[in-house]
Amino acid sequence: MNSRETKNLVTEARDYVVSATQAAGDVAGAIADVMSCALVRALRGTRATGAEIIALVVDTITGAIHGVAEVGGEVGSAARSIMLGALRGTQEVGKAGVETVSASAAALVRGTSEVGGNVGQAAKGAVEGAIAAARDLGMTAEDAAAAAGSGALRAAGEISSTAVEQVRSVLTGTISGVKVVLKEPFRLEKEKKPKTY
Repeated sequence: MNSRETKNLVTEARDYVVSATQAAGDVAGAIADVMSCALVRALRGTRATGAEIIALVVDTITGAIHGVAEVGGEVGSAARSIMLGALRGTQEVGKAGVETVSASAAALVRGTSEVGGNVGQAAKGAVEGAIAAARDLGMTAEDAAAAAGSGALRAAGEISSTAVEQVRSVLTGTISGVKVVLKEPFRLEKEKKPKTY
């Protein structure tokens, strides 16, 4: 996928979200529906596989985050709806799995950081959305929560140690009645283990 296609998909998703949130009474439902429709449209029109599909999902999520920010919404609060819509849309064309859940959560955290939103709330919303979509994806709620939590924490590790702490503290314990099991290590690339001699 070239950068022009990526830019168009991000812009298209942003525009869909802006239009939907301005016209809707149920903003959360509108965002989930718009995300689902945008991904179905994008994925049905392509022969993408594997990493290309993940890239389409990530671009659509990024556009949605920017759309929510543009209309003055709190991205962290919209994260659940964005995640749920992204997973439903991807699954509708039969292409969602653990990797999609993890990459989608990571995209939510990175995008939220880009627009100055609350990364901890975005991570929590990503896990909530994954749990809500788990049955449709053929996963247990625990597996979906673990995949989303791990993706969110990985993305936080790319941002800063503060982001890691915010995400880790939000994901400790249970979310929507599910214990989130995070897989370590999630250190900043700069903070890798020191060499032992």
